[in-house]
Amino acid sequence: MAEKIPVQTELWNGASAQDASQVLQDSLFSSESDNSLYFTYSGQSNTLEVRDLTYQVDMASQVPWFEQLAQFKIPWMSQKSKDSCELGIQNLSFKVRSGQMLAIIGSSGCGRASLLDVITGRDHGGKMKSGQIWINGKPSTHQLVRKSVAHVRQHDQLLPNLTVRETLAFVAQMRLPRTFSQAQRDKRVEDVIAELRLRPCADTRVGNMYVRGVSGGERRRVSIGVQLLWNPGILMLDEPTSGLDSFTAHNLVKTLSRLAKGNRLVLISVHQPRSDIFRLFDLVLLMTSGTTVYLGAAQHMIQYFTAIGYPCPRYSNPADFYVDLTSIDRHSREQEVATMEKARSLAALFLEKVRGFDDFVWKADSRELDADTCAVSPTLPQDADCSPPQPSGALHQFVTLIRRQLSNDFRDLPTLLIHGAEACLLALIIGFLYYGHGATKLSFTDTTALLFMIGALVPFNVILGVTSKCHSERAMLYHEMEDGLYTTGPYFFAKILGELPEHCAYISIYGMTIYWLTNLRPGIEPFLLHFVLVWLVVFCCRTMALAAAAMLPTFHMSSFFCNALYNSFYLTGGFMINLDNLWIAPAWISKVSFLRWCFSGLMKIEFSRRPIIMQVGNATFTVPGDTMLDTMDLNSYPLHIIYIIVMGISSGFLFLYYMSLRFIKQKSSQDW
Repeated sequence: MAEKIPVQTELWNGASAQDASQVLQDSLFSSESDNSLYFTYSGQSNTLEVRDLTYQVDMASQVPWFEQLAQFKIPWMSQKSKDSCELGIQNLSFKVRSGQMLAIIGSSGCGRASLLDVITGRDHGGKMKSGQIWINGKPSTHQLVRKSVAHVRQHDQLLPNLTVRETLAFVAQMRLPRTFSQAQRDKRVEDVIAELRLRPCADTRVGNMYVRGVSGGERRRVSIGVQLLWNPGILMLDEPTSGLDSFTAHNLVKTLSRLAKGNRLVLISVHQPRSDIFRLFDLVLLMTSGTTVYLGAAQHMIQYFTAIGYPCPRYSNPADFYVDLTSIDRHSREQEVATMEKARSLAALFLEKVRGFDDFVWKADSRELDADTCAVSPTLPQDADCSPPQPSGALHQFVTLIRRQLSNDFRDLPTLLIHGAEACLLALIIGFLYYGHGATKLSFTDTTALLFMIGALVPFNVILGVTSKCHSERAMLYHEMEDGLYTTGPYFFAKILGELPEHCAYISIYGMTIYWLTNLRPGIEPFLLHFVLVWLVVFCCRTMALAAAAMLPTFHMSSFFCNALYNSFYLTGGFMINLDNLWIAPAWISKVSFLRWCFSGLMKIEFSRRPIIMQVGNATFTVPGDTMLDTMDLNSYPLHIIYIIVMGISSGFLFLYYMSLRFIKQKSSQDW
């Protein structure tokens, strides 16, 4: 066994033959021949240290409350069970400095995600039992993390219809310090594009699974660029190679390695990297069940495990072999106990070998101070542009957000065309069904049905589109607000006002087409009163959908809530049953039903102070319009009060929407 050690470790010790083959491999399997550094970190060197960290995860809190209700469990009762708590991390210690890339590898459930959550202060549903986290020699705080650490999530959350350059430019407007001029912001965007090798696709849409855009690897680089814009000294990435093919993953990790060489501290979690990716790591932290099995240079990993009796077979990937070696087999109770005992013994052995080391890193020769793992990266001259990001003003955030939303929405031509075609088709169907020109005149009952349909059908069509769009943006909204990119107020006003152009176009198509085809009350004043009331009611329905989408965690729950509420308003709107005949519960519902007030207002606009010709058999007689309105209990309030009531209901929904954004975490369904 001892004779094989030099042979195996030679593959990872930088021998000249291996270096030559590595150069050849990079030329064959990497699309990046340019290794220049375009955007380095010029601040002081950073240090991240974790000391004796023990972290407990409450498994019950990881289950969403709505799923607990589906299992007939009371959410606040199930979280009190002590049996649901597990140790996600146990006695973990390490120290890493600028200029190094630390890869955290291990099987599922080893604690990789929990470690990143604890370091970044996003440990929702968990609790630190002991230990400390130090950043640059200071105890970690939320403010210090936000100042020093950039966190790239596993899933890309980007607007699909913006180009790569526009995506970075909008973030630069909100994230960079206020002292930056526009020329400096543009230069920073170009530097990040160059550093991440995004120049060939800089003017291509980001895209997603529905919109054609850049490739998966390029999209992941854009997500890295969003965090890289403010030039952080510490960059953390949660499984950046997830979902990428091996070629794209290799190029991405090569980019991260280059970023680390630019005086940054890069920490990534990877499940099981392939061998050429494994070679790019400076340090490797192998975890199992929350404990450390190995922490040291990637090139020394085989030597360490060979010395303790676990040599890696020739031509095998060390990452695959040793992750499998330390995995917990849960197929049977006996196998689980045996593999757990082996993992504990390996963790105890490693802890014994690094006892007394300041950085807890195993070294091939304890007498040497490995320059790659112990030396402090040189400190470059301090620049003004590496200062921590300061939040821009509320007005600046609002202007940037509304520009971004309008740019993204108006480039989504398929959706705009579908909504436009839907509006035209439904308007033509209703218009020709109730056609009222020439000798064809609508009766009072037909006109009443038409007015109720205008107030009921037109708003209903916006519910599905608004709720689905809000839920598709929830994850991006949650992460951007968590990163401090903007606050609730600017986003709220940008969202509301950014929806108005499409809303106005939608109402114009409906209102003008139906009003002209059905030959409703002639005159510019009745038309304007009719149009404004329909505009207000559809806007009220839109705000109801926004509030429901922000309050409830899933699209299905929001859609169900909106439909149930809308149907309640529909049935108590005064057309299906006379308002006088409602008993107390539906009568109160009708008071907040915007459909009831829309129907009342449209009827008053059409028939108030106007004679109605009624025909019963061969008898024809004239009835004052106000008399018919009184009979239907639709003449209780003047028209201007109806407008105020509808605006009041809209304001109530807007208040619910703002409070939901402010106090309910806008997680996507996959993050609950």
